[in-house]
Amino acid sequence: MPFDLILRGGRVVDPSQKLDAVTDVAFAGGKVAAVGSGLKADPGTDVRDVSQFIVTPGLIDLHTHVYWGGTSLGIDAEEFCRLSGVTTAVDTGSAGPGNFAGFRKHVIEPSQVRILAYLHVSHAGIFGFSHRIMVGESEELRLMNPIEAAKVADANRDLIVGIKVRVGLHSSGTSGAVPLDIALEVANEVGMPLMAHIDHPPPSYEEVLARLRPGDVLTHAFRPFPNTPATAQGTVKKAVLDARERGVLFDIGHGKGSFAFKTARAMLANGFYPDTISSDIHQLCIDGPAYDQVTTMSKFLCMGMELSDVIAASTVNAAMALRRPELGSLKPGSVGDATLVTVKQGQFDYEDVVGEHLTGDRKIVSEGVVIGGRWWHPN
Repeated sequence: MPFDLILRGGRVVDPSQKLDAVTDVAFAGGKVAAVGSGLKADPGTDVRDVSQFIVTPGLIDLHTHVYWGGTSLGIDAEEFCRLSGVTTAVDTGSAGPGNFAGFRKHVIEPSQVRILAYLHVSHAGIFGFSHRIMVGESEELRLMNPIEAAKVADANRDLIVGIKVRVGLHSSGTSGAVPLDIALEVANEVGMPLMAHIDHPPPSYEEVLARLRPGDVLTHAFRPFPNTPATAQGTVKKAVLDARERGVLFDIGHGKGSFAFKTARAMLANGFYPDTISSDIHQLCIDGPAYDQVTTMSKFLCMGMELSDVIAASTVNAAMALRRPELGSLKPGSVGDATLVTVKQGQFDYEDVVGEHLTGDRKIVSEGVVIGGRWWHPN
C-alpha cells in the first residue's frame, strides 16, 4: 500500500517501543505503516520535513470535559486538541445515561478528534458545574441511575471505556462513598474499569482506594490537602502504595482544584510517578491554572520527570488504562495518530491550584497533529 503521509527526519520518542531516535514515520490507510530511515515516498505521498520537531504517538488526555453545549463545563474538543496536541480526548463523566445519546450524536460523531468517554453513574452527568452554580451531582442519591447506566454503557462499548463517579464533600456531600459503591456495581455488571474523582473528605483518600479494583483509576491523585496521598513527613501513605501494588492506577486530572506542586514534589521524591498525566480541562480551568495537556505535561518535566516518562504517561500508559492498545503507539498497525512537539528552553511561569508558582526552564509546545494518518493541524 502506498504511503499517504511520511513524517521525515524527526526525533521519534515512542515509549511503547522504547524508541528514541531520528527516523521517519509513515502512515497508510489511517494507520501507522512503517517506522524507519529513508522511507520511500510515492507520487501522491504527503511528505513533511519534521526534522526540527519531536514526534510522539498521538497524545491522549485521559481526563477532559468536552460535551460542548450540552453541559456548562464542556469545552470544544477540536479547538482544544489543535492547540494542545491531543488526538484522543477522554471525557470523564460529563454525560450520564440520561443524556449520553445527545453527547454521542451532536459532539462525538461529528468530531474529527477521537472522543471516548467514561459514563457517569448519575442520570445527567455533571450538570451543575459553572462559575455561578455548583451542584454536586452525587449529593442526591435519587440521581444515581445504575440500571440505565449499565444499559447505556453496554450499548455504546465502541465509545464508552468505563464508569465515572465523583465523591467528596463538594461532589457527594453527606452521601460519602455510597455513590462510589453504586458505580462499582455498574462497572462490575458491564465488565469495565471505573474512574473515581476525589475531593475533600468525606470519604477519605484511604476509603476510596480501599474500594478500587485493579485497573480502576483514581483521578486527582496528586491533589492538595486535605485528601492528599502524601504524609506530613513527605512520605507516601501506605494505602497508596498498597493500592498501586494491586493495580489501581493514579491519574493527575489537574483541573481547577486538584493538583498541587507540594504534593507532586513529595510523590516524585519518593519515586511515585503518576500512571497518567491529564489536564481535566473544562470551562473553569482552560484559562488557568491547567490551560491544556502540554502545559500539564510541562509541569512534570520541570519537576524532574524524564521526557520519555512524561510522554509515556500521556500515550501508552493512557492507552493501557483505556484498554485500547491500538492507541498511544507508533508501532506499525497502530491507529495513525501522532503529535509533533518542541521543548522550549527559557523561563516559564507555572501555577498550581492553590496559587503556588513554579518557574520552570522548559515548556512542551504542540507544533502539529496527525489524525487517522492525515496531517490535521496546522493546515
